[in-house]
Amino acid sequence: MTLTIRNMVCDRCKRVVREELERLGLTVDRLELGEVDIAKLPETITLDTVQQTLQANGFDLVQDKKQSLVEHMKVLLINEIQHLKGERLPTENYSTFLERKLGYEYSYLSGLFSASEGHTVEKYIIALKIEKVKEWLRYDELTLSEIAWRLGYSSVQHLSNQFRQVTGQTPGQFRKAAFGNRRSLDEVFKREGE
Repeated sequence: MTLTIRNMVCDRCKRVVREELERLGLTVDRLELGEVDIAKLPETITLDTVQQTLQANGFDLVQDKKQSLVEHMKVLLINEIQHLKGERLPTENYSTFLERKLGYEYSYLSGLFSASEGHTVEKYIIALKIEKVKEWLRYDELTLSEIAWRLGYSSVQHLSNQFRQVTGQTPGQFRKAAFGNRRSLDEVFKREGE
C-alpha cells in the first residue's frame, strides 16, 4: 500500500515519518520524499489514525488521486532544485521534465497544480530557486555567477531581478544581513513577515 504524504521535503522529514509509522506498528517497505510504501494496515490501525499521527508532526496524508499527483510534482521539483538530483536532462525545461516523469501533458499538470495550490507551477519553481539562492548566499561559498549558473538562470541580472521581486532585497543585501529570512520548503508561499 502506497501512502502519499504532504510536507515531506527533506531527509529529516523522512526519518520522522518512518519513526512515527513504525511506532504505530506499520512496516515501512520503501520511503521517498512524499511517498511511503507499507506492507498493509493492521486491523487495529485505520487511515484516520495514520492521518492524526502525521498531522501531529506537521505532515498530511493525501488520499485524493489528483492531490497525490500535485504532491508528486512538488517532490520532483524539490528534488531537482533543492537537492540537485539531476534527473532533468540538460536540454529539458521543467514542463517537459514533469511531462516525462509523470506521463501527463503539462497543460493538465499545470491546471491541476494551480487549482490545488492557488499559484502556478512556474511561481513554485521560482520560490524554490529563491530559497536555494538564500541558502547558498548564507553559506557564502559561491559567487552570484556560480549560483545563477547552477540554477539555470540566463544571467546574474535575471537572478538578481527575480530575487529582488520575491524578497524585496538584492542578493548582496541579503548576504550582508546577519540572518536573512529563509523559509521551510512547505511554506515558500507565505508572505514575508507572516
